[in-house]
Amino acid sequence: MLKIAFHPIYKHPLPKGHRFPMLKYELLPEQLIYEGTCTQDNFFEPKTPNDKYILNVHTEAYYNDLKHLTLEKRAARKIGFPLSDILVNREVIIADGTIKASEFALNYGVAMNIAGGTHHAYTDHGEAFCLLNDQAIGALYLQEKGLAKNILIVDLDVHQGNGTAEIFSGDPSVFTFSMHGKSNYPFKKEVSDLDIALENDANDEMYLGLLHETLPKLIASQRPDFIYYLCGVDVIASDKLGKLGLSIEGCKQRDRFVLETCKAAQIPVMCSMGGGYSPDIKTIVEAHANTFRLAQHIFF
Repeated sequence: MLKIAFHPIYKHPLPKGHRFPMLKYELLPEQLIYEGTCTQDNFFEPKTPNDKYILNVHTEAYYNDLKHLTLEKRAARKIGFPLSDILVNREVIIADGTIKASEFALNYGVAMNIAGGTHHAYTDHGEAFCLLNDQAIGALYLQEKGLAKNILIVDLDVHQGNGTAEIFSGDPSVFTFSMHGKSNYPFKKEVSDLDIALENDANDEMYLGLLHETLPKLIASQRPDFIYYLCGVDVIASDKLGKLGLSIEGCKQRDRFVLETCKAAQIPVMCSMGGGYSPDIKTIVEAHANTFRLAQHIFF
C-alpha cells in the first residue's frame, strides 16, 4: 500500500504578507481522495520524533535556538519568515513524516511525504523557508538503525540542494545528486557529489535526456540500497521562482522515469514533494498529484 505522510499542521498559514503557497498542502490530499488515487488508509499522521535523530544532522546550538525561538535576527531573516512555536513544530513533524515514510518505503518499495524537501537547511542554520533538512535526517536515521548503508539523494527541485550538499560533504555513504537551474537560487552554490546546472528555459527534451543518461549510471556506480527523491515541481515553465522550461507532461515523465528506475533496480525510494510556485494553484496541485498517481500505478 502506498503510504503518505500528512499532518494538519502542514496547512499552517504563514504570517500575513508571505505568499508561500501553503494551500497545496490542503488541496493535494483532497484531490487524491476525490479522484480515487488514494483513500484515507493511504495517509498516516507523523508525530514528534526523538530529538536525537534531528541532532544527528543539526548542531545542538542551532536546534536549541529554533526550539526556544532565540535565533539571532540575521539568522532568522535567512529563513524567510518570522519564527514561531508552531512553525518550528511543523518542521519537526515534517522530519518525522520523512523518517516514518522511509520505513514504509523499505516495506512497500515507495512512500511519500506531502511536505518536506527542505534541502536548504544546513547543519547549523536554515534558509529559504527550510529549517530542518528532512531527507538528511531520514538518511542518517536509516543508517543508525542499520536499515540502509549506501544512500543516493536524487534532488530534482529547480533549486540546488545546497544544505544537503553541505551536510554530506565528505561522507561517502550518502551520494548527493542535484540537477537544477544554473541561475536559480542559491546564487552561491555548494558542491554536491554530482551537480548538473541547467541553462534557463531548458525544455523537456534536454532535461529528460540528461536525466535518462545520468541516473542509471549513478545507480550502477554507487549501488545504493536506498534512494531519496526530492521531486519539486518548480521545474515547470510557469513557476514564479524557477527558470526552467518543462511542461507538466515533461515533469510527469521525469517522475515516471525516476520511479520506474527505482522499481526496476529494486531500490526503495522515499519522495519528499519540494517546491512548486506557479501562479495557478491548480497547476501546482496537478503537477504534484502526478507523482502520487505514478507511484500507485508503478508500485501497486
